[in-house]
Amino acid sequence: MEDIYVNRKYFNFWQYFFLITFLSTSFISCQKKEVKLIDRNIHAYILHIKNERLHEAFKIINITTDSIVKKELKHHYNFLTQTNNELHDSIKELDKELSFINTVKLPSSVRSLAFINKGDFYIGVNNLDSHISFENYVLAYKEAKKNNDTILICESLKKILFTLYKNSESDSSTCKKYIDVYKNFIYDATENTFYNFYYNDHLGYTTSTSRIKELKKVLKESKTIKNTFIKGKICQLIGIHYNYFDHNQDSSLVYNNKAIKYYSSNTNNLNKIELHGIYNNIGMLKQESDTLSEAVYYFYKALKIELPKNRFLEKEKVNGQLSELFEQRNMADSALYYLKQKIKYSDILAEHQKAISIIDINTRYETAEKDKEIIAAKLKSTKKTNQLIISLAILFIVIISAYLLQKNTRKKQLFAEQAQDLEAQKVKSLLQEQELASIDAMIAGQEKERQRIAEDLHDDLGGLMATINLHIENVSSGNNPNALDKTKVLLNEAYEKIRNISHVRNAGVMANKGLLVAVKNMAQKVNDSNKIHIEVIDFGLNERLENSLELSLFRIIQELITNIIKHAEASKATIQLTQHNYSLNIIVEDNGKGFNLQKKSQGIGLHNIKQRIEHLKGEIKIDSTHMKGATIIVDIPYIKNT
Repeated sequence: MEDIYVNRKYFNFWQYFFLITFLSTSFISCQKKEVKLIDRNIHAYILHIKNERLHEAFKIINITTDSIVKKELKHHYNFLTQTNNELHDSIKELDKELSFINTVKLPSSVRSLAFINKGDFYIGVNNLDSHISFENYVLAYKEAKKNNDTILICESLKKILFTLYKNSESDSSTCKKYIDVYKNFIYDATENTFYNFYYNDHLGYTTSTSRIKELKKVLKESKTIKNTFIKGKICQLIGIHYNYFDHNQDSSLVYNNKAIKYYSSNTNNLNKIELHGIYNNIGMLKQESDTLSEAVYYFYKALKIELPKNRFLEKEKVNGQLSELFEQRNMADSALYYLKQKIKYSDILAEHQKAISIIDINTRYETAEKDKEIIAAKLKSTKKTNQLIISLAILFIVIISAYLLQKNTRKKQLFAEQAQDLEAQKVKSLLQEQELASIDAMIAGQEKERQRIAEDLHDDLGGLMATINLHIENVSSGNNPNALDKTKVLLNEAYEKIRNISHVRNAGVMANKGLLVAVKNMAQKVNDSNKIHIEVIDFGLNERLENSLELSLFRIIQELITNIIKHAEASKATIQLTQHNYSLNIIVEDNGKGFNLQKKSQGIGLHNIKQRIEHLKGEIKIDSTHMKGATIIVDIPYIKNT
């Protein structure tokens, strides 16, 4: 019962161990699947947006179940579709969300998208905040790079390059570095078009050479893509190169108008901002060519574009252009009005820049505080992670220790069982040896007793028979009239003595003649009955065996012949004795009715035979078929004297 309890205990332990392992593996597998699903949704959304399939992109938002991912996708979508006031209000919400995202462990794709969103909203609301946008785009790139996320790497690099493109004071080496990186991650025709745009713009700027031919080739190759924004940018850049390098205003206007068509085909917020800039540029071209009425037309169109309320620089610029234009046309009132508008936006811009400086100081302080909080949160998270690792390590050590303990206990049990089996074998062997010694002692005692009886026969009956012989002589001579009576008395006495020792008559034969003679004598006596004929055949029995062995073999043969006489109903039997170098072989056969080998109950005689053979370390084989007699083969190990 104790062994059953121990086994059941270990069985329950391993059940719990495998259950915990299964649940842990399942949990990790589910987490990996969830991360893959999040990445797949974000990638699908970005590809739809890039190809200007806003309706399909919105479907991705609706089917997304993770609340944080859903929010970030919505922010990105709103940046393209919301009104300007809504964009301004979204920045505070984004700041809060990024603070939260920095304190929790999220997939790199989610963090990258969150940084892109923050950069978009800052540059969309106020182009003076482009440095903040640039920092967030770089963070987005680093997050995407962690998992080698090609789609988000390209998305963040496009944002970085666009910020550098808009900033005329940006370092050209920084721009080249990111263009070279971008080249290694291009994965489709749209990305290739964006890359070629930024590459040719950078090369034209740094070498002061026209890239019109190369840009036209890029525009031609872009016919297969759906992105109108980059097509508009290429046309706009060709127009700039025509005006700046070739001083060809007509061609410049042609490509600026093509850009307008592309931007107007999809009026998302990005295209709106670009439309404002291109209208202003065309107005300046018209102003330079003295087509002032057309210049006014395009400046007015620029003013009608709804810009985010903090885009003061663009508003200051277009109002300044109108003021100059009306001054050229000697329209003092209109010139004064737009000059005041320009001054107003200039003052606001100056105040805004001061505010930005104050905000920047405050932001740095808040950032430092947030960094402290983030570091504290990370330390706390690291501490928890370390505790988890230590707990798992301890659990692992406990499991291994329990396994080794169970294995060691099992080994000890096996060793104990083996020791018990060995001890039992030793006891059995000792009992067999003792039994054999007892049998040998019994046989030796029986032989001694029979020798003694033989000696008594010789000494006692020999003398008595000699006396009887004398009386018989007396009867013959007639010298003694009582000799006959005395002879009868002596004969009766001799008869009684013979009856008392008749049971040991065979011992005398064994002692004097050996096994083979004793067996042949026994067979002859049986043959004299004329009921069964026994034939004795011998091979190699030229020398006497050990006395006790001969006696044991004789008793085995005697018992087998007795069984044949009693049960076999045989008319013939054969006893075959063979002595080999290392064994003695006895074969006893008869032509009787045989017996059933499968029958469990056996007679005492056959049991005794088997026991005697076992004590002699021999083997017995029995072959019997119904009505076809029986054959019994006995092999006894014995080393022949050479």
